[in-house]
Amino acid sequence: MAASIGAVGLQNPPQPRQPKVELLRRQDARDKTGSSRVDSGADQQRTNKKETIRINTDLVVIDAQVIDRKNQLVFDLFKKEDFIVFEDNVQQEIAYISRDEAPVSFGIVIDTSGSTVDILQPVCDSALDLVRQMRPGDESFVAQFKEEPELVQDFTSDRRKLEAALGKLHSSGDNTLPDAIIAAADYAKEKAKNRRKILIIFGDGQEFHPLVREKEAIEAIKEKEVLVYFVGIIGRNPYYKSSAKKDKELLLRLANSSDSRILFPKGDGEIHAVAAQIINDLRAQYALSYYPTNAKRDGAFRTVKVVINDKGKRKLIVRARQGYYAGKEGGH
Repeated sequence: MAASIGAVGLQNPPQPRQPKVELLRRQDARDKTGSSRVDSGADQQRTNKKETIRINTDLVVIDAQVIDRKNQLVFDLFKKEDFIVFEDNVQQEIAYISRDEAPVSFGIVIDTSGSTVDILQPVCDSALDLVRQMRPGDESFVAQFKEEPELVQDFTSDRRKLEAALGKLHSSGDNTLPDAIIAAADYAKEKAKNRRKILIIFGDGQEFHPLVREKEAIEAIKEKEVLVYFVGIIGRNPYYKSSAKKDKELLLRLANSSDSRILFPKGDGEIHAVAAQIINDLRAQYALSYYPTNAKRDGAFRTVKVVINDKGKRKLIVRARQGYYAGKEGGH
C-alpha cells in the first residue's frame, strides 16, 4: 500500500481560532426543539463529570510512534533516556514514558458526495472493521460530509449503534472537505472522553464549494490536537479521473501541513486492509510526558520536536505532533 507521512515543520503559525462550521445532526436525530446543530451543552451530564475530575496541571503529553528504515514499527525503547524532546528548541526533561495501549476516541468521517458512489461500500466495510476492533474504553462517532458535514452517530462505545450508522450512508451531492475537517476536529476536542483523539477521514479529494480555506482546516487539526488519518481513494470515479492529480495534491497538502498520516489504497482489497494498518499504528505508540520549562500560560503555539537518542545507530524516525497551543490563564 502506498503511504506518505507528513513531516513539514510548523513556522510561526497563526493564533487559534474558533471554527464556525459545526457538525449537523441527521434529520432523524433532531432534538425536541427542532435544532439540527450539535449543542455544546447537549451532553451536560458527561461534560460535568469530566470537569469534576479535571486536574489543573501543565504536564504536556506527546504521543510518538517510532519506525525504522524499513518503515517497520519499533516498540523496544524502554527508558526516558531513549528520547529527547525539545520545545521551542529548548531541551525538556522527560518526566514519564509509557507504552500502555491507552483507550482512544476516534471519529470515522466519510465523504458521501456523489463522486464517491463507486467506493462507498468498500469504505464502509473498512470502517466496520475499525468498529469491530474497538477495545474496552474506546469510543467512536460517525460523520459524513456532502454539502455540509453531518453527525450520524454521537460518540459511543456501542458497536451496534456505530454499525447501524454506517449502514445509513449513501452518496449524493457535492462535498466540502475543509468544513468537515474543522467540524469533526471541534466535535472531537469538545466531546471525547479519552486523551488520544483520532480522526479517520475517507474520501477522494474532490472539492467543490468550500466554505472555509484549507489553511483554516490545517489550523483546526493543530489547535484541537487531533491525529488525522487521511485515506485517499483517488481516481476511481471515471467522471473525475481528469482531476485525480489535483485531488491527490489537496490531500497531501492537508496531511503534510498538519502532521497527519495519509494512505492511498488502490483497490477494494487495500481499502479493506486500511483498518488493520490504522489500528496497528494507534496501538503501537509511546506517550512522552514533560513539564515545560516555559511556564507562561499565554495561549501561544509551542513547537515540539522529538528525536531518538541512539546516536544514529539504527536511523530511527519519530512520528509525533510538532506542537501545541499553551493554555491561557483562567482557561484550558
